Amino acid sequence: MTAFSPEEIQKIRSEFPTLQRKVHGDRDLVYLDNAATSQKPVSVLNALDHYYRHSNANVHRGMHALAEEATADYENARLKVASFLGAPDPKGVIFTSGTTEAINLVAQSWGQGLQPGDEILISIMEHHSNIIPWQLLAQRTGAVVKAIPLTPSGELDLDAVDLLLTTKTKLLSLTHISNALGTVNPVTVLIQKAKALGITVLIDGAQSSPHLPINISELGCDFFACSAHKMCGPTGMGALIASTDMLNSMPPWQGGGEMIDQVTIEASTYADLPYKFEAGTPNIADAIAWGSAIDYLNTLGMDRIEASVEALVIDAATRLDQEPGVTLTAHPQKRGGAVSFWIDDIHPHDVAQLVDQSGVAIRAGHVCCQPLMKHLGHPAINRASYHFYNTTDETTRLLEAIRTTRKIFGIS
Repeated sequence: MTAFSPEEIQKIRSEFPTLQRKVHGDRDLVYLDNAATSQKPVSVLNALDHYYRHSNANVHRGMHALAEEATADYENARLKVASFLGAPDPKGVIFTSGTTEAINLVAQSWGQGLQPGDEILISIMEHHSNIIPWQLLAQRTGAVVKAIPLTPSGELDLDAVDLLLTTKTKLLSLTHISNALGTVNPVTVLIQKAKALGITVLIDGAQSSPHLPINISELGCDFFACSAHKMCGPTGMGALIASTDMLNSMPPWQGGGEMIDQVTIEASTYADLPYKFEAGTPNIADAIAWGSAIDYLNTLGMDRIEASVEALVIDAATRLDQEPGVTLTAHPQKRGGAVSFWIDDIHPHDVAQLVDQSGVAIRAGHVCCQPLMKHLGHPAINRASYHFYNTTDETTRLLEAIRTTRKIFGIS
């Protein structure tokens, strides 16, 4: 598929109010922090507003008109998520607060079955949300966390994978796309390797679900976690997606209303999926708004979104790599929406603050990847991350801001 034309991009940008902002007086905003969170189109904002103005009621429990409307819209959002991501069954779509909570759900429920000496395999490039839950689980169960090393280009060392996947490995948990390096991991191949050994697989899709067409049924992973706010949806909403067989085999991880069948003082039985894992009043408005975001992405077409983001990051990586004083952190063969770099000996925090004065929003820091930073030998990076509404002109603005920053530090 072809990327969006400049004319199409301008029309798309007009649907995002935040992209019309000026910052620091008269500076047009250049928003290149999409790996942290994406901007929201008017249709998503309207969906939030409509729920609270017209259908505000709790779901599943009421028998009045508002409750029935809210329930229908909430469950319709679940169907949209299932269809958009190719879930095996809508009942296997568990709404969570985001990717982090989805991974923690697996660690605290599925993870109860681990034994001392069992191994959990992750990678050096993982976000903290795909490290710490497994460390906590290992502390509780006696399991061991191991990590796949990286090649000099910033890709997974596949030779090491073959050595690390053993009969002791019970879980392979990997990011689909690195939030720090932008590396797109060959998850299809890795899932096949793991499943051949009977290993359970979790894929962190926080960075891939906004940019790539995803079909979880075809991927063949056991768990897939993602967040709405990376997908032009609201914050505080996401999902864990798994087969109903897998979820039925797992105990609840939180207790309360909604997730029960029968309760007595002595014992309780639990509701059918997906409600078994959705205790309490859910995040109704944001689920509905996520459904609206999915409608929006479907209208644009994920194939065209992928093509547009790929073109943007190839252009950005090429130009940054040629810029004096700039060093890219990785050179993967396939890159997602992020391009990270260092500039001379200028601390990334200083770079981000000075670039911001030119109206360009980028990320600075360890980006929740401290083990990766240790591997790279730097405490922090700068990261420019793109979505389909960005332009090559905005990369030009970034490069101009970088040159200004170097001049401020007296580097020609």
